[in-house]
Amino acid sequence: MTPTMRTLLVMALTLLVAPPAAAAPVRFGWPLAPPHPVVRPFQPPATPYGPGHRGVDLGAPPGAQVLAAGDAVVVHAAVLADRPLVSLLHAGGLRTTYEPVHPTVRPGQRVNRGTPIGTLRPGHQGCPTAACLHWGATRAALGTTPRSRGYLNPLRLLTPPRVRLLPVTPIRQPPPEATPTR
Repeated sequence: MTPTMRTLLVMALTLLVAPPAAAAPVRFGWPLAPPHPVVRPFQPPATPYGPGHRGVDLGAPPGAQVLAAGDAVVVHAAVLADRPLVSLLHAGGLRTTYEPVHPTVRPGQRVNRGTPIGTLRPGHQGCPTAACLHWGATRAALGTTPRSRGYLNPLRLLTPPRVRLLPVTPIRQPPPEATPTR
């Protein structure tokens, strides 16, 4: 069985045995330990094959540990198109990719949010720092509607911070002064 056939088989089996999405919101985290500056933002393509940046680049030192952003099954952990890449399939058909990453996981392995999946390699094209992690997110084509397919900004997956608002007290305005008439 070729590696491509094995990857396709793992993907198909994962879709068949993956538990349905839970009612509770799925939580995601950063794929790198802080600091993780965004050195290149997400720029969605106007058309499926048009130019754009289909993910975000996060600056980090070479050899930094790369973490699973959420609970998932590893669907790819090898070189693809001359780049070492790890791809994870999450509940609901969401897929995240991490490159260039030397994988420490294998296809079919279940991982939880924060699980190490590999180490960051230098050499990401266009990276202004020693190394950059390209983190991408897509909706899987199987089982999704045409509107929900496509590239997503992975930063939107992050759990928003808990917002605490102070109580609002009414601001008392002084009564308007009578303007003298002339």
